[in-house]
Amino acid sequence: MTDGPRQRGSAAPSISEDGAADAGKAAGQSVALKKEIGLVSACGIIIGNIIGSGIFVSPKGVLENASSVGLALIVWIITGVITAIGALCYAELGVTIPKSGGDYSYVKDIFGGLAGFLRLWIAVLVIYPTNQAVIALTFSNYVLQPLFPTCFPPENGLRLLAAICLLLLTWVNCSSVRWATRVQDVFTAGKLLALILIIIMGIVQICKGEYYWLEPANAFEPFQDYDVGLIALAFLQGSFAYGGWNFLNYVTEELVDPYVNLPRAIFISIPLVTFVYVFANIAYVTAMSPQELLASNAVAVTFGEKLLGVMSWIMPISVALSTFGGVNGSLFTSSRLFFAGAREGHLPSLLAMIHVKRCTPIPALLFTCISTLLMLCTSDMYTLINYVGFINYLFYGVTVAGQIVIRVKQPDMHRPIKISLVWPVIYLLFWAFLLIFSLYSEPVVCGIGLAIMLTGVPVYFLGVYWENKPQCFNTFVDKMTFLGQKFCLVVYPMEDEKKNEEPGEEIEMKEQSVPLSADDEQTPKSADC
Repeated sequence: MTDGPRQRGSAAPSISEDGAADAGKAAGQSVALKKEIGLVSACGIIIGNIIGSGIFVSPKGVLENASSVGLALIVWIITGVITAIGALCYAELGVTIPKSGGDYSYVKDIFGGLAGFLRLWIAVLVIYPTNQAVIALTFSNYVLQPLFPTCFPPENGLRLLAAICLLLLTWVNCSSVRWATRVQDVFTAGKLLALILIIIMGIVQICKGEYYWLEPANAFEPFQDYDVGLIALAFLQGSFAYGGWNFLNYVTEELVDPYVNLPRAIFISIPLVTFVYVFANIAYVTAMSPQELLASNAVAVTFGEKLLGVMSWIMPISVALSTFGGVNGSLFTSSRLFFAGAREGHLPSLLAMIHVKRCTPIPALLFTCISTLLMLCTSDMYTLINYVGFINYLFYGVTVAGQIVIRVKQPDMHRPIKISLVWPVIYLLFWAFLLIFSLYSEPVVCGIGLAIMLTGVPVYFLGVYWENKPQCFNTFVDKMTFLGQKFCLVVYPMEDEKKNEEPGEEIEMKEQSVPLSADDEQTPKSADC
């Protein structure tokens, strides 16, 4: 931890003796995050992070709790609409507080440092490392399964391939923002093509008359009694399937024209994902009964075996490609969250630095990779995800509530996008419904999740709030930061101080800048590397 947010113009350890700073000077430019994410890549980030392996592997979570095919489809549609409403709220926040870090930055600016830190703490400690580890393991499982047709792949082999996947994608993300977004674009296109294939096969089935479970009389025939608590769990499962819709807000500062492209990407991506989810589930029930669907551990694979014959290998490959792209998108966005946290003084300051030539947050990416690799060594990943899933969803509601708070406290604040307050109210009502039933149905799991989050309180007061730390501690931290800078060839980014200043705006968006070396203090700043 650092002892507070780094102020503009504060001193940083120089790495000029190692020649890295001189590289920036020779180019006549300062080091800053590049705006390389256009509209297509922005859509790729949202779609690629939402559509992981879930729609291919296990859409049965919604069906088994909804109790009928018809109600399950309604849950998918309503959840998509609610997700779109939440994304609209985040779009306003994203252009009002145009900082990378997503809901962490919004919660911190609106509710204070402790609230923001707890959001960051639970993300750093559990959410992103475990989610990335699970997606990487799913990738390795679908790659290795054809080599072990009569048994499960060895666990050590799964973990090794997952680790190779993480290391490869970390290297890509460290090398270039453009490479990382191209990988995301390609694999997002691949998974969409696979889902379009599923939808087309479903349409062919309907044309053949295979729509028994889509007829209203049969679609709403329950295979178990309807229950309000189970229906709430179906909505919760659907909400988790749409998880990742807010990831573009983590990289706002790298968006080309964020005031235009952030809302556009949301308006394009969320309806597209909702369409794909609903019609993929329609396609599944044209080839499988609800009982067959609930019995399958990989619905798309079973679907392919029934309809594709010798081409059924397409589905496992599609799942592998989808998860590979999912790991890339998660690494890209979560590293920006940790970068933003370090810039605000909530994580070690080394994580707020970027490479002098590549302009990528290499320390934050390495930190993300290492924490995920450590999670691969534990067998409790899925348990941890269950514990903190409730907390993750809790902070979505806190963030949207912050939108209402800032509207009341600062009504004249400049807002390039301003939506009706009806939308955050609708989102919060739905959110409260889900959280109340989550607490009612799984009080122990939710309680443990809250306890994990609250472990961040003493860490905050010791690592962030306590400013007068012993000199020996500060000296040690400075030396470690200096060594990290030399090892990674990184410096603090210099950013345009005026880009976030708006007339009448009361929340300061202070961009941080530190000269490459003492000789560079008068060097003019530029927009990117």
